[in-house]
Amino acid sequence: MIAVRRARPDDSPGIAAVHVAAWRAAYAGILNEDYLAQLSEVQLGHFYHRAILDRRDGHAVFVATASGADHPLGGGAEAQIVGFASGGRARRHGLGAGEVETLYVLDDFQERGVGRRLMRAMAAHLRAVGCGSAHAWVLAENPARYFYRHIGGRAVMTDSVLVAGRPVRQTAMLWDPIDTLLSATAPAREG
Repeated sequence: MIAVRRARPDDSPGIAAVHVAAWRAAYAGILNEDYLAQLSEVQLGHFYHRAILDRRDGHAVFVATASGADHPLGGGAEAQIVGFASGGRARRHGLGAGEVETLYVLDDFQERGVGRRLMRAMAAHLRAVGCGSAHAWVLAENPARYFYRHIGGRAVMTDSVLVAGRPVRQTAMLWDPIDTLLSATAPAREG
C-alpha cells in the first residue's frame, strides 16, 4: 500500500536516500557526473531533518511510503519512503504565492500516482496556509516537466540556476489558481 503523510524528523535518512537516487536517475547526462556521484545521503539527511522541523513561511515536507505488497523488499518489511515533496510560501515573489520546492519519486514508483498524490498534499497544504496559487521550478531538460504539464502546470518563466558551479536552465511551472492543481490531482472516481 502507498500512503502519503507529513514527514517526521526520523524520515530524514529515507528522504535523503530518495533524493540521491532520484537525482542520479533524472539528471544523468544533464548534470556533472562527478557531482552526482558525490551526493551525500548523510549531508542531505541533516538538511532534510532541519527542513522537516522548520515550519516558517508555511514550510512542510510530505513523504510517500510503500508497505505490504508495494514494498520493494516484500510484504513483511517496515514501510519505506519512496517519494517526497516539500514547499511553502514562495521564496521568490512575482510567481505563485506558494512554491513546491522539491518533488522526487524513486524510478520504480513512478507512473503509479505517487507524484500526483504528493503534489495534491502540497497543494492542499499551500492552500491551507493562504496561498491562492503555486509554482515549481523544473530543470528544462528534466523529463518530469511533462508530468507538471500533465497536471495543469503552465510554463511561465525561464531562468538559470548554478548547480555544481555550472549554469543550468530551469522553467517555472505555475498553477493559478491553486484549485487548478487540486483538481488535476484529485483521485479518480470509480464507476
